[in-house]
Amino acid sequence: MFRDWGVVGEGSRLRRSGPLVAPVVWGGLAVAWRLWCPLAREPGLPMRVATSVVFLTVGIGLLLGARGGLVRELARVRAVAEAAQQVLLRPPAARIDGLAVAAGQLSAARGAVVGGDLYEAVATPYGVRIVIGDVRGHGLAALGTVVALLGSFREAAHDEAELADVLRRLERALGRHLCERAREEHPVAEEFVTLLLLEIGPDGELRVLDCGHPGPYRIGGRCVEPVPVGDPLPPLGSFPLPADLVPYTAPRLLPGETLVLHTDGAEEARDHRGRFFPLPAVLAGAAREAPAELVRQVHTALLRHTGGRLADDVALLVVRNDRVRVPAQPAEPGLRRTRPTPSPH
Repeated sequence: MFRDWGVVGEGSRLRRSGPLVAPVVWGGLAVAWRLWCPLAREPGLPMRVATSVVFLTVGIGLLLGARGGLVRELARVRAVAEAAQQVLLRPPAARIDGLAVAAGQLSAARGAVVGGDLYEAVATPYGVRIVIGDVRGHGLAALGTVVALLGSFREAAHDEAELADVLRRLERALGRHLCERAREEHPVAEEFVTLLLLEIGPDGELRVLDCGHPGPYRIGGRCVEPVPVGDPLPPLGSFPLPADLVPYTAPRLLPGETLVLHTDGAEEARDHRGRFFPLPAVLAGAAREAPAELVRQVHTALLRHTGGRLADDVALLVVRNDRVRVPAQPAEPGLRRTRPTPSPH
């Protein structure tokens, strides 16, 4: 379909200037009143008051017209930005291979839906693989690094049989991104990413690689406990990964249990008295909630605790094991072991 982009651009300019037409007309009438209306030139207090009222009305009209146009333009720009950011940090599917999943983020940057935190969960032939990370800094400046890492993870999670190789792919993607930035910006500020890479097997087995990131919490009933993640590796980008990468095997995620992954902005958030956010206590209070409701309650408690003034981005990813435990089946009659008949001798 052919489109005349000159005509489109002209139409866009006309739409943007539309809100200013009425104030301009008001201004023209006010000038005409002052210059050519005989009443406006008559001396005396009543005429001066009338002239002042006319110009005050015109001024208010100009301000309201300009403000309305700017508000509408800002709403359009924000809608486009939110759509782009939702594509970048898309919400995970509600169910992934028998797991109930929910995620959400609060950005410390005003006007931003996403910032320097990242998360993703995908079903692969090797199990459900999850990544959550925190780019140094926050806000829109960190989005380039988030894009590079999420794009690499979404491919590597399916391509690589070993979790360690997925992490090496992420390290290479971050290195390429930093090299590209170094060519565009000189010098580039030091940048690193704390990262937690996790794999949930079909039987609930947890395998973890932790690059300086806070460990997750496990919720079983109303009991909330930290999940061991082994000795942490350095954050990505600060030092090269060691040659020998062995994922840590954590206790299994049993049916009915919930795993809560988070960034450090959750536990480091403070109120006006300097008190840290009590994340384990809030999780215990919402332990019986579905993952999506649990995320909502934690976000609400965070905003209440900080008075709506976050110092850092906060990301949460909640996974509940909804797989049904298969009971042990009795042996078939023909295969049932019997005691040997004692010999008569």
